Amino acid sequence: MKKLVVGNWKMNGSIESLSEIETLATRHHDSTIDILICVPAPYLVPAKQIAGSLYIGAQDCHTASQGAYTGDVSAYMLSDISASHVIIGHSERRAAHNETNTLVREKALIAQLADLCPIICIGETLSERENEHTLSVIHEQLIGSLDPNLNSSSFVIAYEPVWAIGTGLVPSETEIEEVHGFCRQYLLEQFGNSAEYIQILYGGSVKGSNAERIFALQNVDGALVGSASLLADDFSVIIEALENV
Repeated sequence: MKKLVVGNWKMNGSIESLSEIETLATRHHDSTIDILICVPAPYLVPAKQIAGSLYIGAQDCHTASQGAYTGDVSAYMLSDISASHVIIGHSERRAAHNETNTLVREKALIAQLADLCPIICIGETLSERENEHTLSVIHEQLIGSLDPNLNSSSFVIAYEPVWAIGTGLVPSETEIEEVHGFCRQYLLEQFGNSAEYIQILYGGSVKGSNAERIFALQNVDGALVGSASLLADDFSVIIEALENV
């Protein structure tokens, strides 16, 4: 399978800062990996226009295809403007918007129906990690967030320990491999041999100084990167680390 690196701009950026995407598109036009930037909704169309061979994705979608949902965006609308992926169930949305596993499951299904590839996020809190509940939490999230009817060839799992996002803290190599191996085994049990090709990304304080070490770990197929994806120079270092695995 191809490796994948995803930049999640969150609620950051401007028309002017889209030049960072243009720089990346020029610098990595013949990359051996898939490069995806998930920008805020207002910038999806202009980002797509300058992205070249890079993929452009969204950060969320609604469970309905249309309707009286002021301020929301449907998966079909994202597909209509040629977005390729959508982040589903990021921990910030699970916490701030009370998104449950059931809601995440519904969003992932509608995303696939709209020909988008959902990036389904899972991860434990610091207290859950400290109380040795990590794998049980991950198991519960996988069961609740992944519908058996998902097409295994077109979804991505992103493991982001909540306590590592934006904090500078990173799990040990053993801890990352344990969770990624657990996810792979679950996917194999649920989706069969095709699950070998489901990309499992690591996210949480990924940066140029630790990317190479993280990408060398078993079952780590790339990364979901936050603040380090906002500037082309910072993100390029991470891209190059994955290219060189």
